[in-house]
Amino acid sequence: MTRPQSSAARELGLKRGEFDLAVRLGRIRTVAVPGGGRRRVPREEIERIQEAEGFPDTLREQVRVVGTAEGAELMDIPATRFTRLARAGMLTPAKFYVNRYRAVVWLYLAQELREFAAAEVNVPLLTGRTPDKLRARLQAGGDLRPKNWRARHSGYLLGQAVGPWERAAALATLLDPTQLAELLESPYERAHLHRLRPEEFWYGAPESPSAAVVRDIMTADDPDEISWLRGSLLLNLAQARRSCPAPRLAADAVPVAVTPVAAPQAVTSEHVRLPPRARPRSLWDRLVGRGA
Repeated sequence: MTRPQSSAARELGLKRGEFDLAVRLGRIRTVAVPGGGRRRVPREEIERIQEAEGFPDTLREQVRVVGTAEGAELMDIPATRFTRLARAGMLTPAKFYVNRYRAVVWLYLAQELREFAAAEVNVPLLTGRTPDKLRARLQAGGDLRPKNWRARHSGYLLGQAVGPWERAAALATLLDPTQLAELLESPYERAHLHRLRPEEFWYGAPESPSAAVVRDIMTADDPDEISWLRGSLLLNLAQARRSCPAPRLAADAVPVAVTPVAAPQAVTSEHVRLPPRARPRSLWDRLVGRGA
């Protein structure tokens, strides 16, 4: 017996955003629904969580997120140092949202920040001079917050996948269409991955300016990251092709390509701008239409 996610959230005393984050962090197990649709929560999973010591306060604390100001206060450091640590990749965002000015506001797990501050090995990062390696990275304009968030997000996507085609589809969501076009010559495979792509319900209407900013964040832009994604995708595609070729009928139902439009330029909440990219209205439509 399973419950819809909205019902499970109410039974666990969580707001919808808290529940979604708990799922993404692996705190709440969900299962796929035969025939597709949103994943559901097993009844026994709800009972397991409810019977845990400290429920519901412990669960809420595990998914509590804070922004830069509150995070700096938790760690007892200035907000400017907190931002430098986050940009240098020492603190990993758990989630983000795009405000009405299309600024990206990064949020962090309060529990992780307290653990980071309590670790003796991190004391030099919290006081005194910033290490030369981190300083050089920041002076070069580096900002690893999007990359670190994608690393956490890819772990969630791969954890939900049930086979090599699903894993390949999850990895494909993080690559630019031009990267995918180089790896996937077959229109049938492109169509199959399009059909299996993980559904996202949390970043607004597909045509909204906010969604364009989110797509920009979700697309890998670091050379090492891209190399890892391409290699992992090729490995999963090789396994998938051996286990079951892509259905040839799937390509017939794929929409035609659309004209790319320029994505709005985003700025972070700390006034760090993300470089704009030309984006199609749908990340997948352009890929699937290419060469079909």
